[in-house]
Amino acid sequence: MNTREIGAQKEQQVCAYLMSQGINLKEHNFRCRQGEVDIVGYDGTYLVFFEVKYRSSAKKGSAAEAVGYTKQKRICRVADYYRVIHHLGEDTPIRFDVVAVDGGQITWIKNAFYYITR
Repeated sequence: MNTREIGAQKEQQVCAYLMSQGINLKEHNFRCRQGEVDIVGYDGTYLVFFEVKYRSSAKKGSAAEAVGYTKQKRICRVADYYRVIHHLGEDTPIRFDVVAVDGGQITWIKNAFYYITR
């Protein structure tokens, strides 16, 4: 199995986990010119943009550490575009979460980072 297939498998595992936690999933692998976000869903009234990261071992650090500033900024641009095309106003509460999969352990980090303006 190549890394893309493993990543897709882990994202499906995370989707099942999030649904079991009450998340209403709306999109999976949402792509646009601004970039890509792994999962979009609602946690209550919050529109949540989820970044999923997987690490089979700690050799290169934890999965959560892989979501750096540049990736965060790109996710924020994708979130802006998503809200525009779905006619969601700026009053729609949004949140940016990271779901880290280290080996077989899933860790959901709510409010992993704040919105980054352009």
